[in-house]
Amino acid sequence: MFGGTLAYQHSEHFARRIDGFLSADVDPTTQLGYAANAIQEGGFFGVGVGGGTVKWSLPDAHTDFIIAVAAEEYGLVLVLVVILLFMTVTVRSMYRLIRERDPFTRLAGTGLAALFGLQALINLGVAAQLLPAKGMTLPFVSYGGSSLIAAGISLGMLLAFTRSRAQGELSDIIRRGNR
Repeated sequence: MFGGTLAYQHSEHFARRIDGFLSADVDPTTQLGYAANAIQEGGFFGVGVGGGTVKWSLPDAHTDFIIAVAAEEYGLVLVLVVILLFMTVTVRSMYRLIRERDPFTRLAGTGLAALFGLQALINLGVAAQLLPAKGMTLPFVSYGGSSLIAAGISLGMLLAFTRSRAQGELSDIIRRGNR
C-alpha cells in the first residue's frame, strides 16, 4: 500500500493510469476507449472479416488488444469460443493434475496451468475494462515472437506433466498407507 501510494504521488504516468481506470467516463481516444468502442460495434456476430476499423486507430491492436479487434470483426460468438478454449485447457489440466501422485508434477503443472489461464484472464479483463491496462498478450493469439515461444514452451511442459503414465490411483496409495 505504501509503495503504491508513493508511486501514485511521484509518477505522473502511474497516476494517470490509475485515474483513467478508476474514472467512470472512459476517454474515447485512449486504448481502453478504442477497445470498448470496438467491442460495442461488433455486437453479437461482428461487422465481418476486414470490416473493423479499430485496428487502424488502436495502437498495438495486434498485441495487447487483439481480442477487441476480434470482437469487432467476428462478434461475441468468437470471443466466447476463445474464452471457452482457454477455460477448457486450464480446467482439464487442473482436473488431470488433481489425480497426479507426484507432488512436483502436481505443483509445477498447476502453476503452469494457472499461469496460462491467468494470462488469458488478465488480457481479456483489460479489453473489457475490468482490469487496468497491463501490456500482457493473449497466449497464442496476440502477435509477438517471444510471447509465442514462452507460451509454447509452457504449454509443452504442461502437456508433459499431464500425460498419462503408469501409476496407481491416489486413492489406492492412501488405502495402502492406512494398512
